[in-house]
Amino acid sequence: MLHQLTEFLSSWATALVETFGHYGVFIGMIIESACIPLPSEAILLFGGFLVSKGMLSFWGVVAAGVFGNSIGSVATFWIAANGGRTFLEKNGKYFFVHMDHLVKAERWFTKYGEMAVFFGRNLPVVRTFISFPAGMAKMNVVRFVTFSFIGCIPWNLAFVYLGVKLGDHWQMVEPYLHPISYVILAGFVMSAGWILYRKIRNPK
Repeated sequence: MLHQLTEFLSSWATALVETFGHYGVFIGMIIESACIPLPSEAILLFGGFLVSKGMLSFWGVVAAGVFGNSIGSVATFWIAANGGRTFLEKNGKYFFVHMDHLVKAERWFTKYGEMAVFFGRNLPVVRTFISFPAGMAKMNVVRFVTFSFIGCIPWNLAFVYLGVKLGDHWQMVEPYLHPISYVILAGFVMSAGWILYRKIRNPK
């Protein structure tokens, strides 16, 4: 049943992108970041595939994904800050939301604080729900938007690029999505650490 649901959502997501192009990516990523588990991997990989065919712009797809993520995240943040958890507990099943996914995001936020928003954007499941605990904790809105926006960039860049490189074979990567997600996060952390190290060593 779960596999069939995932396939249905993936098909719907790719149809959205195929029909509306960059706007489809934008809309799909808003939905994904609004705690409705539309598979962003499928959206971005398929967007990359269309880039490889010359039908879409690489940076257009990346920008649509990042801005879509950011807008959806702000909407979720606002709902959570205004008592939205009760709504999800009662009605989450109608939006394919599993409460254990939300609990996982809450644990991440409790453990890592505001930085969970920054890094959580590159983890499967956590990335979809991390806005909720941030909103419930009344995190500073400007910091939330900043961390969320920057955190979305590696995820979008990596999967669009992967879709471009795989071309017609973009679907073959689906069984390996979770390991790829952790590689993206690890690369992002190492890059950020290296930049910080260089700045400390050479403050000028």
